Amino acid sequence: MDIQLKRGLLDICVLAAIRSKDSYGYQIIKDVSPFLEISESTLYPILRRLEEAGCLKVRSVEHNGRLRKYYHITDAGLKRIDEFLRDWHAIQGIYEFIARDDRA
Repeated sequence: MDIQLKRGLLDICVLAAIRSKDSYGYQIIKDVSPFLEISESTLYPILRRLEEAGCLKVRSVEHNGRLRKYYHITDAGLKRIDEFLRDWHAIQGIYEFIARDDRA
C-alpha cells in the first residue's frame, strides 16, 4: 500500500479507536491491528502528531506503579473522522474508476 495513503488511514484508524472511549498505546494497537498492521514504533509518532494537531489530548494515570498515557479524542479529532467519512464517497468513485476494466 502507498505509504502516504497508509499514513492517512492509520491516523483515522487511531482516532476511530479512541472515539468511544479513552485508550492507551497497547490497547490502540490491539484495536487497530485487525484492520491495518501497526507497531509501537509506528503508533507513537502518530499519537504525537495527532496531539500536536489538536486531535487528541493526553493524560497520565498510574497503573501498576507505572504511568500510562491515556488518549482522548477532541472535537477536532471527531471533525477529522467526519471529514474522512464525507470524503469516502469520492474515494469510492476513484476506486471504481481504477478498478474498471475497459479492455472487454
